[in-house]
Amino acid sequence: MILPIEKGENNEFLRKKSLLIESVDLPAGRQGEKILDLAKDMIQTMIRNNGVGLAACQIGMNVRMFVINEDLTKKQIFINPEIFKMSKKTEICDEGCLSFPNLFKKIPRAKSLKIKAIDENGKEFKLKAKGLFARAIQHEMEHLDGILLVDHDQN
Repeated sequence: MILPIEKGENNEFLRKKSLLIESVDLPAGRQGEKILDLAKDMIQTMIRNNGVGLAACQIGMNVRMFVINEDLTKKQIFINPEIFKMSKKTEICDEGCLSFPNLFKKIPRAKSLKIKAIDENGKEFKLKAKGLFARAIQHEMEHLDGILLVDHDQN
């Protein structure tokens, strides 16, 4: 199901720090929908809106989960993600956000990172990301902490 995307810098859903997910089998809060059903809806919503990533807060859910369209062919679910290493090398690129259509800002981000999270089967995984994939992860991680594209100074 395609979900409406929350928009605006004063939006309460976008500004809240997201809560940990205790189990992938638990209801996410919307009419008993389970976390994995929510993730599938998020993937459909992200694709329909030509997004690279989408955090749960962007569809009004206060849980620590995001989805990424890694290379435009592989969709990945990150539940309770934690970045545990970031490169010192950074690059500045234009970045957009589905919650702020038509707004792009030049934002410095680490060129690569290592992240751990829980997958759709409830199993922990670790991976290394670089380039656009690493940038998208950093962007979505900020969403989980209530940090938005508009909070970055224009460089």
